[in-house]
Amino acid sequence: MAVDDRDVRKAPEEEPRSTGLGLMKGLGVTLKHALRPSITQQYPEVKPDLPPRTRGVIALKEANCTVCYKCSRECPDWCIYIDAHKETHEPASGGRGRSMKVLDRFAIDYALCMYCGICVEVCPFDALFWSPEFEYAEYDIVELTHEKEKLEEWTYTVLPPPFIEDGAEVPAEEPSVAPDTAGLAAAYAAAPSAGPAPAAMPPAGAPVAVGAPAGAAAAPAEAAAAGSAAPPVPAPAPVEHAEVALDQETFERVLAELLEQGIDRRVAEGRARRAAMVAARTKAEGGS
Repeated sequence: MAVDDRDVRKAPEEEPRSTGLGLMKGLGVTLKHALRPSITQQYPEVKPDLPPRTRGVIALKEANCTVCYKCSRECPDWCIYIDAHKETHEPASGGRGRSMKVLDRFAIDYALCMYCGICVEVCPFDALFWSPEFEYAEYDIVELTHEKEKLEEWTYTVLPPPFIEDGAEVPAEEPSVAPDTAGLAAAYAAAPSAGPAPAAMPPAGAPVAVGAPAGAAAAPAEAAAAGSAAPPVPAPAPVEHAEVALDQETFERVLAELLEQGIDRRVAEGRARRAAMVAARTKAEGGS
């Protein structure tokens, strides 16, 4: 007689008795944190030290924007508004005019933005960056739509990328192999010597010279092949960019002027750092 598994009763398994070790470990962690002195950050007098990848606000570098509309098309919330027009610039040496797009408006509605960062990732020319700024709250929701002038100011608060963590694997750089122009030229020069090129058949009705040598027709082809084997063009030497130090005098002067105008210190430091770097490069180029 077959016995169904559902009719078989199993004895209840005994649960392991708790020794209270887990409870003691949890209380130990709680006691350790309870005895630590509390550290209170005096905000807003003391600004928080945020990491470089903080998603505070999206900053725009207008000089890099080419008005490709890729960020606005990829935005899942449709919170980026872009207006532009086309202008035609006449070339200096004549010829055909060059048409280009000019950015009129670039605004982001942060009441709709969900801070996904898709626009920053898809921008092909690095015009959008994450800034750790977070103090842009408004009393009216309409004022959360910020224009390109405000987005440009946040560019000066963008932090540099973090360093590689200790123990991280550095990707190996693939060696760039230069094309073997000398080998190609030698191959082209040796190609006609492998055998005489077949003589082109004269068109119907054309006069044929009687007694002409058989290799006369192949001579022009060999001369053309030899002329095509031009000497290899040497590759241009890489341009070395000399590292310049920040012009401290220009930095302090511009920073003091901007602080006197009532500009936020973070924005002022960014603008002063940029002016100091431009001044240092100008001095380096003039000295050289």
